[in-house]
Amino acid sequence: MKRLTWLGIFVVLSLVLAACGTAEPTAEPVSEPVEIPVEEEAQEMTESKSIVDIAVEDGRFTTLVAAVQAAGLAETLSGEGQFTVFAPTDDAFAALPEGTVESLLEEPEGALKDILLYHVAEGAVPAETVVTLESATTIQGEPVAIAVTDGEVVLNDSAKVIITDIEASNGIIHVIDAVILPPSMSEAAAEAEGEMAEEEMMEAKSIAEIAAADGRFTTLLAALDAAGLAETFAGEGAFTVFAPTDDAFAALPEGTVESLLADPQGALTDVLTYHVVDGVVPAETVVGLDSATTLLGEDISIMVVEDEVVLNEINKVIATDIEASNGMIHVIDGVLLPPSSAESAAVPTIVDIAVEDGRFTTLVTALEAAGLVETLSGEGQFTVFAPVDDAFAALPEGTVESLLQDPQGALTDVLLYHVVDGKVMAEDVVGLTAAPTLQGQDIAVAVDGDGQVFLNGTVQVIITDVEASNGVIHVIDGVLIPAE
Repeated sequence: MKRLTWLGIFVVLSLVLAACGTAEPTAEPVSEPVEIPVEEEAQEMTESKSIVDIAVEDGRFTTLVAAVQAAGLAETLSGEGQFTVFAPTDDAFAALPEGTVESLLEEPEGALKDILLYHVAEGAVPAETVVTLESATTIQGEPVAIAVTDGEVVLNDSAKVIITDIEASNGIIHVIDAVILPPSMSEAAAEAEGEMAEEEMMEAKSIAEIAAADGRFTTLLAALDAAGLAETFAGEGAFTVFAPTDDAFAALPEGTVESLLADPQGALTDVLTYHVVDGVVPAETVVGLDSATTLLGEDISIMVVEDEVVLNEINKVIATDIEASNGMIHVIDGVLLPPSSAESAAVPTIVDIAVEDGRFTTLVTALEAAGLVETLSGEGQFTVFAPVDDAFAALPEGTVESLLQDPQGALTDVLLYHVVDGKVMAEDVVGLTAAPTLQGQDIAVAVDGDGQVFLNGTVQVIITDVEASNGVIHVIDGVLIPAE
């Protein structure tokens, strides 16, 4: 148990003294000695007082004196011999993590003694000599690295010498502003820290376990299980998963999830692996990317818009950096569809949705008559403002029949006047004043005081963002007629 306690202490000390260097000992002097501050009072000879006597009387070293006495070193540093002590002040000890000094004092013959002896060099080494050294071997046996930076002497890259050459009958004191740690203890602390981190990783939950415990990913988990990928994301490895919530799956066109689950080794696996990137990619790295290659082999596009990360131009990252034992989760508000043939096979097209819905029989008939079914079923991205059957029925009597008699002329013009190139979601529509159609004329767009969207002043958008494999449908309550 004590060993674990000391490993914990070393870890804490190593974190606080992270800047401590472990320079190789050398006897080569630096080229130009540098002068450092010397307290005038400290220059007076005090041959009758030992190092310990001076430390006791000074008042700034009460913790050091208590530690020296506890470790049984007071007699050594009060007796004969010549020593150089790099003496940490009370403030230096106070800067250590809470409880560190008390823990060291509980076992004075162990780590405490090693640390104290690491502050002592044999012989009296004045400041004028210290500045010429690159290291000094301590009585503990390990070297202290010495460097002169901006006119200041720094030990182990962290502790500054703030007062020098306080002479005693048995040596000399240089005052430092931090406690220094022997390199062996730093290495032991680093090793212990690594062991602790490994233990923490073993105790951490996997991506699959986190998703199950969260409660927002039941559809994703069911899909992973169906595709035989649950074990992969519960085991070893390092993955970054862009995880769609249940709401994201629910927003897919009706029947899409069922269609994917019916093809678990094909379309479903493709869609799932399109949400996974090899390795751990934290949010701070994601925001610097333009794209990320997925396990499917196809890229996800990444952009930052008004401080939000957007994938494939439409899906937002809504939570980041959920760490797991085998990777990381970023939560997204939509399902990512790979830009391959698997997409169209898995998700209905605009025409498929219109046919299956049942409210667009007149629109579908008109599309077939005009020869536009293939266009709105194929590749590309379109936004269709789709009039319901009631909208066509509200036209003057005989209008639909008249249009159907001129399928390549007036009918095609009317239908293309309902189609905008590209995928324009509702949140973007409300920011427009006009939208250019494939027919060539613009549709006027306005939002009233209640937030309702109207086209050409009279036709209301009643349902938005019905997503398809090749675009999006917004349902409208009237038929748009282009100007003659």
